[in-house]
Amino acid sequence: MIPARRRALLIGLVLLIAVAVAVFAVAGRRPEVPPAKRPALLLLTSLPLVFGEDFSVHDSGSPALKALETRYRVVPISTTTAAELAKGGLLLMAHPLGQAPQDLVALDSWVRGGGRVLLLVDPLLDWPSKRPLGDPLRPPPTFVDTGLLGHWGLRLDAPDAPGPKRLELGGYQVMTSSPGALAGRCRISSDRLEARCKVGKGTAIVVADADFLDADDLGAGAEHNLDSLLAELEALRE
Repeated sequence: MIPARRRALLIGLVLLIAVAVAVFAVAGRRPEVPPAKRPALLLLTSLPLVFGEDFSVHDSGSPALKALETRYRVVPISTTTAAELAKGGLLLMAHPLGQAPQDLVALDSWVRGGGRVLLLVDPLLDWPSKRPLGDPLRPPPTFVDTGLLGHWGLRLDAPDAPGPKRLELGGYQVMTSSPGALAGRCRISSDRLEARCKVGKGTAIVVADADFLDADDLGAGAEHNLDSLLAELEALRE
C-alpha cells in the first residue's frame, strides 16, 4: 500500500505534468479573434487554399484557410487591380499567377500608399496536384515574376538542391520544401528565406517558399507552419 501522503504527492505530480502538456500543446498558437473583430485579409493565390482541385461543394477549404479564418475575414481576389486592392489594407499573395503589367503598377502603388503584403514566391513548387502539367488550373511550377521583385530590389534564387528543409519563419521552426533564397537591398534573414522591404509608406514581406502552407503533407516538423503564417501577417499589422 502506498502511504496517503505519498499517494497525494504522486497525484499532484501527475496533475502538474498534465497541465504542462496542455500548455505545451497550445504554446505559440495565436488566439482566435471573434468574427465581428476580424479585419479583412485579401487573398490572391494559385494554390487550392479556398477550394480543392475538384471544386467540390463539400470542400470547406484547406487547413491554411481555416487557420487564417480564425483571425481574419478572408476576401479572395483574382487580380491586383486598384479596384480589388481597395477592398482591404492587408494582402496575402501565395504563389500567385503572373499579373498583367498594369496590375503590377497598381499593386506597387497600393503598397507605396500604405498597403501591406505577404508575398510567397516559390522557385520550385512541390505542392501535389492531380492536374497535368500545362493545365491552366494547376499552380505554376515556379513563381512567375514579371519584374516585381527586381522593382523592390530583390532577387529570387533557386534552391541548391530540392527536398525538405527545416528553417525559421515568424519565430517558429517550420518545414519547407525546396525553398529558394532571397538577396537584395531589403532586410534579408540569415537563411535567406525571408525579406522585409519598406516600400514607400507600406511594407512587403517576401518568403521564398509556398509549400510550407501545405503543412499536413509535409508531416513531422510542420506542426507550427501555419502558426508562422499567422505570425508573419501579424508582424505586417504592427
